Amino acid sequence: MPVTFPRLDRYTLLAVPLGLLGISWRIWLTLAGSPPTNSDEATMGLAALHVSQGRDFPIFFYGQHYMGTIDAYLSAPLVALFGPSVAALRAPTLALFAIFLVLMFALVRRLFSPGLAVLTVGLLAFGADRVVKNQLIAAGGYPETAPMVAGLLLLTYSLVTRARTRWYAFAGWGALFGLITWNHWLPAPFLFGAAAVLVSARVLSRRTGIAVVAGFGVGVLPLLIDNVHGGVATNSVAVFLELNSAGTDAGPWDRIIGGAWLGLPMGMGLCAPGRCAAWSLWWGPVFVVLLLVAAVMAVRALRRAARPSEEWAGQALRLALAGAGLLSLISYVRSPAAADSPIESARYLALLGLALPAALWPLWLVVRSGRATAIPAAVPIAALAATMLVATVSLVPTAARYARLRHDQRELLVALDKADLRYVHSEYWTCNWITYLSDERIACGVVDDSLNRGLNRYPGYWREQAQAEVAPVNSALDAALARRMPGVVPQFVAGYHIYPGSSLS
Repeated sequence: MPVTFPRLDRYTLLAVPLGLLGISWRIWLTLAGSPPTNSDEATMGLAALHVSQGRDFPIFFYGQHYMGTIDAYLSAPLVALFGPSVAALRAPTLALFAIFLVLMFALVRRLFSPGLAVLTVGLLAFGADRVVKNQLIAAGGYPETAPMVAGLLLLTYSLVTRARTRWYAFAGWGALFGLITWNHWLPAPFLFGAAAVLVSARVLSRRTGIAVVAGFGVGVLPLLIDNVHGGVATNSVAVFLELNSAGTDAGPWDRIIGGAWLGLPMGMGLCAPGRCAAWSLWWGPVFVVLLLVAAVMAVRALRRAARPSEEWAGQALRLALAGAGLLSLISYVRSPAAADSPIESARYLALLGLALPAALWPLWLVVRSGRATAIPAAVPIAALAATMLVATVSLVPTAARYARLRHDQRELLVALDKADLRYVHSEYWTCNWITYLSDERIACGVVDDSLNRGLNRYPGYWREQAQAEVAPVNSALDAALARRMPGVVPQFVAGYHIYPGSSLS
């Protein structure tokens, strides 16, 4: 019997090159050392190193009882084969982004239209600074969450619309739901939406309901194990809520400005590295209005649709996407981080890309109608694409600076090896990548700017006596060490000062 292949229609043929452009852009950035690695990513790298050696199998990010270590387990085989490197950590995140594009194309095609699916892939292919940091840096919580949630929504649609579905498909849905719950609580609005659709569809029987619960138990098992052993003080839900409320008590207006007006375009890829031009801030209020319109449209259509049916499932999941997008934004705006650090904290809006097709749907319907209003409706879509393109291109000049940072890291490791230094102190954002990229030949203990013991996520590396103190030039730690050691001239290596060792508490 001859082998047959599925027919590629024009929409798939349009989406594939757009997706490949997005993947190629991220491969180029990775090869150019952009975005630069940091100690958060190195912490996940150390977890991957320990997993590859069979030394440790961490459930959560080292130093906290929150955020799963899926990135570490995905990277562990590469670390075992090729040794510790940034590439070993980012090869899985690149693959996860490619999977995300495929899943989003399939999801949007089913829920909305093939044309909007192509447009969504094209827009998601853009990659401004904050977006590629979320997608490429293997620090946990972001690269793997978006494809998992997209897969859960797609599976939800399949379970609701198929007349006969095996129990193990429902068990798989529960397992994926549990896996996401263990990994991160950020997608909670999307999880709630998917669960509400599945329950409301009335497709669960006693047998499939038990399968869902059993699957969920399997997926969330790592979280349960850690919480049982850690007790109330380390409950992952409590830790997440505490982190979400940490910061200064900013007023509601400051949170709205930082979270929606500035944070939303930053988090969705409309801004240059570290800043948002005034002309790129238009997307915040437009996105909110479009989600509200999409939600109203879905509610009205749901009233007319028979349940369960493809039409009902599509409208229900449209409502789930729009509602989850709004809830995610509201949750972020309520947190102090929205006002305290809107540029960096915009990472908490990383999942709004999932709600993008729901926001574009009202405009897309008007454009597709061909009426006189089609051109005005196309203007915001074109403006969004143009703004994302400008933000993406703005990342190119920073690549040389990021490549320089990578070169400086290598030079520092060479200098430490040459001096036969095997244990040093440094500040948090330097310490863990020294340990990871040196394959633990050089262990590093974290000290704070007052030269006291700092945040050592992996306590086993800490010792009070160090052979050397390493500080980025002109940093607060550099100034503190200069005051502690008057008259000492530190060795300068590629943007770092290496001071003689001392005993720090």
